[in-house]
Formats: sequence, C-alpha cells, structure tokens
Amino acid sequence: MTEKGKPVPPHAAGDVTEHVGYRLKRAAAALRGAMDKALREHGLTVPQYACLELLDERPGISGSELARGTFVTRQSSSVVLRGLQDGGLVTRPATADHGRALPVHLTDEGLRHLTAARAAVYDIERRMIGAIPARRLDALLADLDRMAAALDE
Repeated sequence: MTEKGKPVPPHAAGDVTEHVGYRLKRAAAALRGAMDKALREHGLTVPQYACLELLDERPGISGSELARGTFVTRQSSSVVLRGLQDGGLVTRPATADHGRALPVHLTDEGLRHLTAARAAVYDIERRMIGAIPARRLDALLADLDRMAAALDE
C-alpha cells in the first residue's frame, strides 16, 4: 500500500496535475469562469441561474429542495432566493398554506432572464463538449455519474 512510507497513487501520475481530481477541478473551474462571464451579461450569478433552471423544471419547489438541487446550503439558497425575489424573477409567499415549505415560482420576467441566459450557457456547453469526439460523450457522462456515485456511498 505504501512505498517508503508514502501512499501509492491510484494511477501513474508524474505530478499532481495528472490526477483525476485535479483535472476535474480544472474543468469545473474553467466552466465556472466561462459561466460567470456569460451570466454577468444577463445580470445573473451561477447560483441564481441554477435556481432559475431548477424552478423552470420543478415549479413550486421549496427553498430546501432548491438548496439540495443546486448543491448549496439552505442558508446560501435563502440569500440567492432573496436576490431573485428582490429582482422580480421569482415569487414566494410570505407564509405557507400548510406545513413550513414556501413554494417558489418563476415570474414572467424570471423566465425571460432564464431563456436568454440559457442560450449563453448552452453555447458554453457546446464549446466544451465540442472538444471531445461526439461518440465519446455518452461514455463520459456515464463515467462522471459513476465517479460521483462511488463517492456518495
């Protein structure tokens, strides 16, 4: 398991930049940077865009569900939602009809922002996946899902 007291790397790597985790982080950082730049032109942040996307797919979900679906804490999600609400992009009742969950919905203005921003984000994704052969995309997606599942266990 160890070589001279040092852990053995999981695969042959000349240095840290050749490790899978490093490469995933580098790709994620490049994606985040491109999205930050593109979304800034639409007056949105990446977390705001993620919330709008999720609300378009699942109207009326709660803030807690939004937090889980956008990979942020409940507190961070509340801050993002407050900003979207102040901007007139989402609505959320002041009190719940039943239970504690406050359903969140896109406004017409929120949908307009999302539609414009989505086009920019999809252009970024096209650039990103255009860098690999189309025949490998399904395998890449499956591999990424398997890696995430391996760490979720």
